[in-house]
Amino acid sequence: MRAFAGVDWAAEKADVCVQAPDGGVLAERAFAMSEAGIVELAEALISHGVSRVAIERPDGVLVERLLAAGLTVLAIHPNQVKAARPRFTAAGGKSDRFDAFVLCELARTDSHRFRVLAVDGDDTKALRALTRAREELVDARTALCNQLREQLLAFWPGATIVFADLNSPIALAFLERYPSPPDAHGLGPKRLQAFLDRHAYCGRQRPEVMLTRLRAAPTGHAGELEIDARRATVLGLIAALRPIVAQIRQLTSQIHGAVRAHPDGQIFLPLFRDHKTAICPATLIAELGDQRARYPTAAAMIADAGHSPVAVESGKRKVACFRRACDKRLRNAVATLADSTRHWHPWAHQIYTHARARGHNHQRAIRTLGAAWLRVLWRCWHNHTPYNPTRHGALTRQLARAG
Repeated sequence: MRAFAGVDWAAEKADVCVQAPDGGVLAERAFAMSEAGIVELAEALISHGVSRVAIERPDGVLVERLLAAGLTVLAIHPNQVKAARPRFTAAGGKSDRFDAFVLCELARTDSHRFRVLAVDGDDTKALRALTRAREELVDARTALCNQLREQLLAFWPGATIVFADLNSPIALAFLERYPSPPDAHGLGPKRLQAFLDRHAYCGRQRPEVMLTRLRAAPTGHAGELEIDARRATVLGLIAALRPIVAQIRQLTSQIHGAVRAHPDGQIFLPLFRDHKTAICPATLIAELGDQRARYPTAAAMIADAGHSPVAVESGKRKVACFRRACDKRLRNAVATLADSTRHWHPWAHQIYTHARARGHNHQRAIRTLGAAWLRVLWRCWHNHTPYNPTRHGALTRQLARAG
């Protein structure tokens, strides 16, 4: 007898519902999210003859342990679980135990409609960990940098425009040495040049130009106590920013090595004009994974990347809406690919230009180009073949017409 299970996974416990093929409940209970609890959960599912387990999260420790136990795991999007709840109750109630029941019912009656999870290779999971960690650090850097900029604009606006990037190592070093107007009172061209030499500044701006920019900015009128308070705040934000900036650089270096060592690296890297580019191709590999069965068609890949619209039809009304339920990291990576290639790739430029000519705004034209690139990517990815412009039929035909 085959049985089915639904698991509603939370931080401290997992509610489990097990049903027989006829819908009879075989077991309902909660397991602690500890090592002993996970072991007990897997043993309970196996002892009941469970063949398929439905869960909302597609990754994590529990999913890996269920897969390692030989169970077939179905990933069901939270929106689908939410939409299925009214099938089983009219009151609109919700609980972890009830969600486990809903998941179990979906596994029993609609398992053919949901994706079966497959384990990615260790190199792919490592690349995913690196790219996601870097993304989170970049978000933290942006938030801290915005706070630093707001503090400087409140009492020393000129310090925000001396260097191009406020979060660059040279800008942080400058603000650490000159965190307030009184600290920079005696700063002249020679002293600034000496500072730049000590920090190996490689920019093209001369000290005189930097000082002119600094002194031409509006002058604040903060009092002595306020200046001291804001000076301390600036130094605190710099102390928080420095290690984050250093870790981003270290993770970026690791990603450069990991994406070139990955088996799929040579498929994605030729899509970018700059051979030093690594973050976007690494994100594409990490989010797509290495299991080709995950995307049996190009349309499935385009939908998961959020570059195809959602059709809403009712009677004579037919509307194409923006797709919100998707892998947002993958969508951003594909959008980056599309936005970069439209400037230099003739085929990409033509698709983008035609989309704008049809009245599409920039974002929609980028999604149109992203969907076109994903069709190319899907074929290269499934065939384990690097992108080769000479074998790109649409591109070669376009160049032949132009030539």
